[in-house]
Amino acid sequence: MSDGTISNSAVEDRPLRMLAVEIAHWSVTAAGIDPTTPAAVVFAGRVTAVTPAASAAGVMTGMRRRQAQSQCPAVEAIERDLDLDARRFAPVVAALEELTPRVEVLAPGCCVFGTRAPSRYYGGDEALAELVARTVTRALASDVLEVSLAGTPAAMPEIRVGIADGLFAAGLAARVAPGGVLVVPASASAGFLSQLSLHALTEPFSPLAGTAGPRGVGASSTAGEELVDVLKRLGLRTLGDVAALRSADLAGRFGTQGEWAHRLASGGDPRVSQPGVAAPDLCVDAEIDPPADRVDTVAFTAKSLADRLDADLARCGHALVCVQVSIETENSETSNRFWRHGFRFSPADVTDRVRWQLDGWRQDRNRPSGRISFIRLAVAQTAPDEGRQLGFWGGQTETDERAERALGRVQTLVGFDGVTVGRLGSGRRFADLEQRLPFGTAGASNPAGSPASPTSPASPMPPWPGRLGAPVPALVLFEPEPLVVLDADGEPVGVSGRGEANAPPAELRRANGRISRITAWAGPWLLDERWWVRGARRRQARFQLVLDDGTAHLCAVEGGRWQREATYD
Repeated sequence: MSDGTISNSAVEDRPLRMLAVEIAHWSVTAAGIDPTTPAAVVFAGRVTAVTPAASAAGVMTGMRRRQAQSQCPAVEAIERDLDLDARRFAPVVAALEELTPRVEVLAPGCCVFGTRAPSRYYGGDEALAELVARTVTRALASDVLEVSLAGTPAAMPEIRVGIADGLFAAGLAARVAPGGVLVVPASASAGFLSQLSLHALTEPFSPLAGTAGPRGVGASSTAGEELVDVLKRLGLRTLGDVAALRSADLAGRFGTQGEWAHRLASGGDPRVSQPGVAAPDLCVDAEIDPPADRVDTVAFTAKSLADRLDADLARCGHALVCVQVSIETENSETSNRFWRHGFRFSPADVTDRVRWQLDGWRQDRNRPSGRISFIRLAVAQTAPDEGRQLGFWGGQTETDERAERALGRVQTLVGFDGVTVGRLGSGRRFADLEQRLPFGTAGASNPAGSPASPTSPASPMPPWPGRLGAPVPALVLFEPEPLVVLDADGEPVGVSGRGEANAPPAELRRANGRISRITAWAGPWLLDERWWVRGARRRQARFQLVLDDGTAHLCAVEGGRWQREATYD
């Protein structure tokens, strides 16, 4: 206002004071990897955590697996185990719940909670932040490191604690905290954020980091990265530059994402609680009869409950942001925990949290003695379900996200190279056009791994002299089939150094003894590539052959040997 006063609406719009505590590279600690070993934890083909030795060698989070291995050939790539991360993190959460009952787990290795009551009780924000850091250190030393690093030197991981207005600012304060602790004064979050890079919008604490995914704070950051890329090309460099723009202009150009970006950069947070929706009757529960002692049985029940809860919220126009999971055994033992999502929960995400909570409870010193007999999911916080604007022509859909999630989990079971996707490559041979890459390594512009159109203006396909044009074969053999091609006199057909056939091909013989008559042919087309590399030169003459059974094939002679490389439709 012009007179310098603050309106009631502005006060209500100010985000709540939040504390975020994060353990750097938690997956490394949970996996029990020796800190002196160069190792990296990989999820969906990208590095998510590294050991100090790998970091010293230049390996950084966000790198692709192959890039990390080229940077440090000795690095050991380990697939991320989300269940293990959550199970090992349970003692840390239990220790923090001794300080305040409303600890919300954002993801394995990261917790948040409101500071209003705890700060008053423990003597202020600074005292609370220091107490949280000490509590996490003790929990790691007594319950995690002695188990994870048995037989190896127990190096304490970096513990980061940040307090600020709103989850976004608190998370970033933890990320940049000097000495591990940073408290941003009340109402000063906008100034703190103004100096940070635009890439802060893609950090895990930002709702722009992705949609509902297995990591809880955004599994796919493509949308946020695209927004940041456009803003950078418009000349913006910091969050302060974004905050200086009009919110209406950003919303008009980028929709909800633009509005969120402006609000985050200005020190606000679009994830506003809706306490009116979180009524006592907005919860779902189920009795498990007979009681279950298997995690998958409980997870199956939780999935049906999560589907019901999601449908109830959708009818109200709200999305689930924070959920309370309550589990009870036949001996009246209970486990209650709050789980928060950086964007919104899907039913599959809620099911994961139930499984993680049960796994951690069973590994706890106060593990349950009975079987699971009751489970309840209660709404703790919601946000308006404003949906997500998809492109008019394609783009990633909810079905694509579910498929990527399923493939990612299969990949953790069968190994990184066990799940592959096809991508359109480039080269002079048809065998070079299709590339099989491990899932998650197809490129940020094509996250699902679907082939790009060779006619797209942005396609990287260069002109390849010597490559055959249309028609393109319908089937390209993974391993060429050896053949014998004879002329009318039964003599082998060859090609001279000048690219001329010594006789018209008339008969084709396969390795299984089958003989076919050649009714039409075209060629030869010479291919001479990599002649500038010693030992890598290849000379080949290609023919298109039509056989008496009506089939057409692409065959080639190389070094005096014939082979079938592809078949036309």
